Amino acid sequence: MKVTPTPLAGVLVIEPRVFSDDRGFFLETFRAERYAEHGIVGPFVQDNLSRSVRGTLRGLHFQEPNAQGKLLQVTRGSVFDVVVDVRRGSPTFARWFGLELTGDVPMQLWAPPGFAHGFCVTSEVADFWYKCTTVYAPDCERSIRWNDPELAIAWPVDKPLLSAKDAEARLLSEAPVLPRY
Repeated sequence: MKVTPTPLAGVLVIEPRVFSDDRGFFLETFRAERYAEHGIVGPFVQDNLSRSVRGTLRGLHFQEPNAQGKLLQVTRGSVFDVVVDVRRGSPTFARWFGLELTGDVPMQLWAPPGFAHGFCVTSEVADFWYKCTTVYAPDCERSIRWNDPELAIAWPVDKPLLSAKDAEARLLSEAPVLPRY
């Protein structure tokens, strides 16, 4: 597999090795020792799969306490995927990194604990799969507003489909609880 660092320390783009022939393809989506060589260590305790329609924007979510590391991959369709450094005191605090993830080109994104995550669906439908290092804890879930002007994320949509929770999320500057660097 090929692992590429991003401008946000610890956030990695992973390109698994794909074996293709006339029948289709095969790839490993996770092998603990290979990922550990690149600082991605579990244990991974929960896998999630979401299906969303074009224009849906989910995020920006994180947990504090009980921060989650997330290994992210699209298995069908395409999304614009974003991670934001929300760790107070970090040299890259409030900076974001985004890329297109698509089921046609197997690629993963590693978002370590301390980063908010969100994505916007750019295909008709997208299936988004991710592994988490801690279980979902509703009492610890936090959200940052998707269109926070301080972040200035270049989302590919002006009027996304949002959950009520995401539509009411606070600005980063108003967040009552953030992880420490």
